[in-house]
This record gives sequence, structure tokens and C-alpha cells, in this order.
Amino acid sequence: MTDHALLLVNLGSPDSTSVADVRRYLNQFLMDPYVIDLPWPVRRLLVSLILIKRPAASAHAYASIWWDEGSPLVVLSRRLQQAMRATWSHGPVELAMRYGQPSIESTLKRLAGQGIRRVTLAPLYPQFADSTVTTVVQEAKRVVAQHQLDIQFSTLAPFYDQPVYLDALVASAKSYLQQDFDHLLLSFHGIPESHIRKLVDPIDPQHDLTASSSVGVSPQVLEKCYRSQCLRTAEQFAARMGLRPEQWSVAFQSRLGKAKWIEPYTDATLDTLAKQGVKKLLVMCPAFVADCIETLEEIGIRGQEQFVEAGGESLQLVPCVNDHPEWVTALTQLCERAE
Repeated sequence: MTDHALLLVNLGSPDSTSVADVRRYLNQFLMDPYVIDLPWPVRRLLVSLILIKRPAASAHAYASIWWDEGSPLVVLSRRLQQAMRATWSHGPVELAMRYGQPSIESTLKRLAGQGIRRVTLAPLYPQFADSTVTTVVQEAKRVVAQHQLDIQFSTLAPFYDQPVYLDALVASAKSYLQQDFDHLLLSFHGIPESHIRKLVDPIDPQHDLTASSSVGVSPQVLEKCYRSQCLRTAEQFAARMGLRPEQWSVAFQSRLGKAKWIEPYTDATLDTLAKQGVKKLLVMCPAFVADCIETLEEIGIRGQEQFVEAGGESLQLVPCVNDHPEWVTALTQLCERAE
């Protein structure tokens, strides 16, 4: 059977490190209503203000981590795609980016042109958020409706607590945790609290967005609460690694603007850990399955500099699962079960 395609979708990247390409990418990303959930005129004004200075700063950041082959996120996603072609027996394995190239639109149109009628859509995000998973699903639906494509979807659900994913996370990180270290920080991408509240409040308006554990969170809330899912991933990983509670902690990075974002913040936590006497710090970023600007530059370069300035000795970034063989196997199993 070769008529059932697998479409892997990641966030995306600028085409190059030029300011113009970065500005184009940031405009598409930030104008997504699932990323900045404000009315269009307000969002347009806000993004226009952001785009005055941010593209130049972001271009500099991208240049600091860019590979000869291109964007690390795209290169690593391509490697995963290539590895998945050996394990997905039902048809072609394609890769698209929600922002930038290759686009979901061009990829789905090409698959339809090849006679593909079934697609398993795989948003490559372990935890659920509207700004990651929902926007991918809605964009795929828009493309199919607008171009009247005869394609039926099954969709990979968030896999933050799936044993095969957690086992792959352990396999990819184990060698780093076998080294001498003082503390492990699991740094997840942050999102505004309002993104969670609008989903969770109808279920439980008293849900605590400052809780230090996911224990006791109802299944209904857990399904919608990105922060609780991050905590669950961290707890399950720490349990599998046999870490004591004092050996690890969770924080949230990459906040943008003045809105209230979920806490604790990674940058503040780096200072706190250094001042508490942590010298050798490991940092994992389990909201990402491929290393990117948020891991390589924000943590690996700026985070390292900040931690040492605050009194630490070394910050070691633990790579994402990328194209680790156990992750390839796990992702194949997860996609096989997608509904």
C-alpha cells in the first residue's frame, strides 16, 4: 500500500539569515491569530511595531547557529524525514513547515497531485497548545477546503506522556545525565497564561497555573493545559532517570511582549540556580523535538553566558531527540496509532 502519506510538520525557519528573510518569516509567524490572539487590526499594529527592530536582532541570532546546510531546525527535520522513510511502509513521507518553506499548502497540493488520498498529519510537538498543534491542523484543513483536495486526515495527538516518546527522550539524553552534573533544568517553551485560561477555565476556573506538579490535575484539564503537560513530561522523564526531586526543576523560556506568561521563567531560574551554588548545569528542552534557535542560541549561547555571569561554571545543552534511532521508532509507532 503506497497511497497513505505521512506529513511531518514543524514550526519553520527563515530561508536565510538575511534581515529581509527573517522579517518575512516573523511576519507570517506573528500574524497567526493562534500565536497572537488579538483582533486583526490590533495584531497588525503590534506586529508592525515588533518588526521595526526585532528582525535585525533575530537575524544576528540565527547567524550565530546557522549551519552550512542551512537552518538547523530544517536540516534536522529533513534527517528525521529521511529516517522515517525507512519505517513508514504505507506511502511517501513528506515534511512541511507551518511558517516558511516547504509550506503545508504546497506539500498537500503536491501529494494530492500524486493521487494521495490519505494523510497522517504529524505536528511535531509533544505538548498541546493552540499556537503549535491547532494552527497546524487548521492550516491543513484550510488548504484542503480552499483547493478542494480529496484528502482525508488522521492526526497525531500530543504525545507528552506516551511511554515510547518518554523512552526515546531518555535514550537520547542518558549519556549526558551519566556525566557529572549538579542540576538538570527542563526548559520548555513558554506561552501566555491567557492561551491556557481560555481553554481550561470552562472546565476548571480554579486551575492553578503556578502549581509545581501535575499530580492531581484532572484528565479533562490535563488534555487542555500546556503547562500541566510540560510538568507531566518532566515528572515522567525524571522518574525514568531515577532523579531525586532536588536534582531537577522546570522553567519556561522564550517569552515575548508584556503579557503574563507561564512561570517560572528560564532566564530568572538560571540566575537563581547559580546563586544557590549550582556549578555544572544541564539543560534539556523537551518542548522541541529538533534543535533550533530556541535551544542552540537562546539556551546554548545566551543561557550559557548568563549562567556563567551569575556565578555558574558550565551550562551543557542536552540535544533534542532530533533523528535519534529510538525517536524514529517511537514516532513511527505513534503515527501508526494516529486517528
